[in-house]
Amino acid sequence: MFKSFCSLVLVCVMAFSVTGCASYLPTGCLYTEVTAPISVASTDVSYTKVGVSKSTSIFGLVATGDASLKAAMDNGGIKKIKHVEYSVKNILGFGENKTIVYGD
Repeated sequence: MFKSFCSLVLVCVMAFSVTGCASYLPTGCLYTEVTAPISVASTDVSYTKVGVSKSTSIFGLVATGDASLKAAMDNGGIKKIKHVEYSVKNILGFGENKTIVYGD
């Protein structure tokens, strides 16, 4: 009985280790710091204002904050979006996600 339980646990751990969240951003097990574009609303990439919104998470168990596009626009006083970026920083399970909006 114990042997079959250990085998089941091993199979589950192996299955969990080869699956993951589908993401176009590279992620590291111990450390991640990545910024990537989300969208471009205009071919004119010049901007006068930047707005940032963020959320935080702890081990994927607790997450708080508002990383919405609207919050970033409000924080930067932006009325017209030029382009948007997404930034992720995670150190040993403590994560920070930012939405960065550029515009006027």
